[in-house]
Amino acid sequence: MVESRMIEQATTAPAQSGTSSHPLVHAGRWLVSDLLSTLAFVGIYAAWHSIYLATGLGIGFGFAQIAYMKLRHTEVDVLQWLSLFLVCVFGGASLVTQNPMFIMLKPTLIYCAVGAVMLRPGWMNRYMHPIALARGGDITFVFGYIWSGLMFATAAANLGLAVFATQQTWVWFLGIFPLASKVVMVGIQYATMRFLIRRRILAGMATAAA
Repeated sequence: MVESRMIEQATTAPAQSGTSSHPLVHAGRWLVSDLLSTLAFVGIYAAWHSIYLATGLGIGFGFAQIAYMKLRHTEVDVLQWLSLFLVCVFGGASLVTQNPMFIMLKPTLIYCAVGAVMLRPGWMNRYMHPIALARGGDITFVFGYIWSGLMFATAAANLGLAVFATQQTWVWFLGIFPLASKVVMVGIQYATMRFLIRRRILAGMATAAA
């Protein structure tokens, strides 16, 4: 049916012409790309508990990613610069101070900075398929602030665990919640946008047929 094809195109079409990836995969890939340095640092530290390894590899991943994008003449987004900057500054400070509490509080500072950048209107548009953006730009706008809220919530949770919980509990949280919460949020956003855009398409077709 025509309406089924329209709904499918608006909600599940690849996010760039010429690609075949599902939009859920596309959005997740771009998000990971934008936060690669930060995610690398957090994941490596949670897995090996080595501030030297996490900082070194986090910075290395960030510089390699930006160099690769520059060679391909691809625009480097502000989140990618921020991610690398945060790992360089706070990772270097952790190496200098060697203070366990500072190391545990650092993710709170990082996620607060990322959350602040995500308050910028329209930052999420680059993740969306043009058709979905045209039919659900207002939904994307709202989810941009929801994502920012998730970053601030993660920062608050990390602060509470760093101050009141054991180091083992904090490491467990750091290794699971930040990545898992982002995966869940991508799924929630996709399902919500698919449902609402579908309703809009059907309502528009019903009005046109009346």
